[in-house]
Amino acid sequence: MLKMAAKAVAAVQSLDLIAAVRNYVDKIVSDTSIGGMKALLLDFQTTKIVSMVYSQTQILEQEVYLVEQLGKRHEAMSHLKAAVFIQPTEANLDLLIKELRSPMFAEYHIFFSNIVPHDMLTRLGRADEFEVVRQVQEYYADYCVVNEDFFHLRQEKSLVLSSSMSRTLESGKIFDRNVQGILSVLLSIKRRPSQIRFQESSELARRIATDIVTQLERDDVFEFRRQEGPLLLILDRRDDPITPLLTQWTYQAMVHECMGLRDNRVDMKRVPKISKDLQEIVLSCTQDKFFAKHRHFNFGDLGEAIKGLMDDYQKKAKMNEKLTSIADMSAFMERYPAFRAQSINVSKHVALLTEMRRLIDKYQMFRLSELEQGIACASEHSAHKRDLFDLLGDERIATADKIRLSLLYLIKYESYDEKREIKQRLAQAGISVADQKLLDALLDYAGESKRAPNLFNQGGGIMSQLGKQLLGSIRGDFENVYTQHQPLLSSVLDAIAKGKLKDATYPLASTSATPTSRPAETIVFIVGGATFEEATKVAEFNANNPGLRVLLGGSTIHNSSNFLDEIKKTFL
Repeated sequence: MLKMAAKAVAAVQSLDLIAAVRNYVDKIVSDTSIGGMKALLLDFQTTKIVSMVYSQTQILEQEVYLVEQLGKRHEAMSHLKAAVFIQPTEANLDLLIKELRSPMFAEYHIFFSNIVPHDMLTRLGRADEFEVVRQVQEYYADYCVVNEDFFHLRQEKSLVLSSSMSRTLESGKIFDRNVQGILSVLLSIKRRPSQIRFQESSELARRIATDIVTQLERDDVFEFRRQEGPLLLILDRRDDPITPLLTQWTYQAMVHECMGLRDNRVDMKRVPKISKDLQEIVLSCTQDKFFAKHRHFNFGDLGEAIKGLMDDYQKKAKMNEKLTSIADMSAFMERYPAFRAQSINVSKHVALLTEMRRLIDKYQMFRLSELEQGIACASEHSAHKRDLFDLLGDERIATADKIRLSLLYLIKYESYDEKREIKQRLAQAGISVADQKLLDALLDYAGESKRAPNLFNQGGGIMSQLGKQLLGSIRGDFENVYTQHQPLLSSVLDAIAKGKLKDATYPLASTSATPTSRPAETIVFIVGGATFEEATKVAEFNANNPGLRVLLGGSTIHNSSNFLDEIKKTFL
């Protein structure tokens, strides 16, 4: 019978998610008990998890000469040992059993990315007829980490759970993935929450919080050294449908909104006249110091930062032109790899900025954003309606943007019952009936009767208050025109910092918890998906509140396109 090795715990004690995941990947690829040349076998999900924190070059440096998907069959490679890093799923277990019954490698070292059910381990042991398995470990890295304080679960159908509370096979898998992903984060940073709260208006958030409480109490793997644990807060995307619909203006968020940022990669193949080596760009804060420093910069400051990057490169280029001796040439050859890397990095960021500038002009994003921000932050019904109808009649505005603006307007002014009139204007603009149904679908998902109150409470809602404060500032300032909006999450973070998180709004999932009014550590998870705008607010909160630390997670990362696509697939 195969036995589980002692359960692994993270050495990382800080709330740095990149460090936590890298810690486990480091252990896998440099495990001294494997020794010699090795292959790394991954599944689809762990391939993405590893690629977010480790480059191919870094893996090769650890004597990993083959990286491939588990289940790929080829000739035997008995000179290699296999390190297997996979999720503990039934599909992966089937592939692993087939592998062990006809082994292609000399030995197998198996690392699961999450808690392994006991019966799965038993079946795996029975399949090891050739006794090629040398160890089995649980390495808790079952999530994709984007920033030090931001992770997601890469769910393709993140809103399915909101369409119906009835348990189907599909919804059951998605529900379990949310729960298991959160548990993996807790295990990877070695934290047991001292209190688990959920959004009172969301039955889905309550169910997830309750299930996590049950698993924490049932599984002894969470018996960490007793210490004050973090607050775990489960929110629902439904309560803030505005944030994913808005144009984003920070670097990381803009790239995702304009071109898509998936697994730290940007597909540039459709960019006009793009060079071949820039058709796919890696944009990772672990591999790019410039991006790590400027990912939360707004567009108004980004151009200046990239200009500075170019100026520094040009100075070094001029220095390299003065090669008058053998000593000069020798020095140049020594610094050439770094110079070449800098050249590629400059080209990458210039290409991204150039393409974003082109798309901003093509889709009139400044013009659209000003109306978006007005709708989100101010109460000027007549003016907003007039401006919306002007844009709906403008042939230069893209269909997707007309629908998006209509949705923002309807969410804000739903009680005025103007949906039919807006649909008529969309029809006059040549927008199909099928696309018009998105208005019904979004209201069915997150209309006024479906979400918690106060999203647009003009007397004291967070958007109203912050919007009015900013509208009173200088209008010519980029930040005060295009980035007035504050996600609903901002008010939650403010309440946490002040120790004023209300029990009635965010009740405890367990009566045995010992709540702390102002927890030093907080993990916020948004079921249904988070956004880069919210990630920026968390980063700002962490920078401005010494002694407090917040991590943000979500089922996926939304931009306006994939948010509406999921609404369409789920509710139509």
